[in-house]
Amino acid sequence: MVVAALVTLLAGYRVVVGPTTPDRVVGLDTIGTNVVAVAALYALGTDRGLFIDVALVLCIIGFISTIAVARYVTEGDIIE
Repeated sequence: MVVAALVTLLAGYRVVVGPTTPDRVVGLDTIGTNVVAVAALYALGTDRGLFIDVALVLCIIGFISTIAVARYVTEGDIIE
């Protein structure tokens, strides 16, 4: 969990300082992935299955938001 927290801090730096929008998107996606990893590790450590469901929902939301931002960056429009 310490490694995930350190990587999240580094990704947060990329989100704040990132020179381009795709850099910031990748940083936010990395933060979302690390949050999912922490939720899964917590679920394994405490034997609570609810956090696995939380991790799955966060994965779905992260995937959809990444696709939406990528489409906005490439095409300038999300919904045609």
